[in-house]
Amino acid sequence: MALPKTIRTLLQPSATSTDLTLTTASLPTPERNSTEHLIRVHACAPCAGELLWPKNFPPPKPRELIPCPDVAGSIVAAPEGSPFRVGDEVYARTNYIRPGNARDYTIGVTEEIALRPKGLSWAESAAIPVSAETAWQALFIHAGIVGDGDGDIVAARESWKGKRVLVTAASGGVGMWVTQLANLLGATVIATCGSDNVSLVQSLGANEVLNYRETNLREWGTRPGNKVDVVIDCIGRKSLEDAWWTVRDGGVVLSIFQPPSQVRPEDHRGEGVRDVFFVMEPSRKHLEEITKLVEQGKCRPMVDSIWPLEQFHEAFKRLQGGHTRGKIVFDLSLNQ
Repeated sequence: MALPKTIRTLLQPSATSTDLTLTTASLPTPERNSTEHLIRVHACAPCAGELLWPKNFPPPKPRELIPCPDVAGSIVAAPEGSPFRVGDEVYARTNYIRPGNARDYTIGVTEEIALRPKGLSWAESAAIPVSAETAWQALFIHAGIVGDGDGDIVAARESWKGKRVLVTAASGGVGMWVTQLANLLGATVIATCGSDNVSLVQSLGANEVLNYRETNLREWGTRPGNKVDVVIDCIGRKSLEDAWWTVRDGGVVLSIFQPPSQVRPEDHRGEGVRDVFFVMEPSRKHLEEITKLVEQGKCRPMVDSIWPLEQFHEAFKRLQGGHTRGKIVFDLSLNQ
């Protein structure tokens, strides 16, 4: 197949600007003697707040600022010794040190790519990686309940047995996966979301759903029997501040939005509470375990909406509104 010399590319002009431009750029080229693959992008997905990342968390080396860390596509070129072949259908959350995937062709490395789940659309596949891997690493590694994140569900269930987990923003991209995985691990899942998403979150495995517009988490957490062992916060700020009141002594408050200590209430008197903030690391091993669960029908992705790349303004506006149900996805076959 003849490859184009130039491709459509969605570009963030600078770290201080959140304006995007759809332009053309040169076809990316895998580095020689590396594990880089050239991938034809079929679908990609942005993350909430990612246009602020270059300013707040500058890449270690200067690079093109292309959004959308999630990708689903076909291998076009693979390095010698790769487990993947040309034509393989794969997906990944690519590493932040390289440009993102809002372009017709992109680069992915062996350590982050996995074969995509059978039976899913390209858009559904692209909706999985960053959200599912973040949830996986929160539950299997950073919560400190189980060991090294190797994916042994049976062994992990023994560790999580009897544990109570509070998940904030449970109808969002990461929250939906935390809810599903925590349910699979046998934990009792208490989830927060808006009233219009209660049924959805229940269907994902939540044992109790709290409407965040009506429930004061501080008050809820002080009621007998409501304390949780682990808080997994996906939204930060006031929600995270109030969630401190729900955790038992010796429990864990974990956030993927900000360090929980930043909003710990001054009058909170809990003892031995461990607070954790982390940024997920792309992992082929973790993604392969997630693929198995999806193919077994134990977990599922949720796509909020699908957009052609040319409608990036509208797609990012919806994303920034903060009320999506699942992931926003660009289908690069539209409008071509």
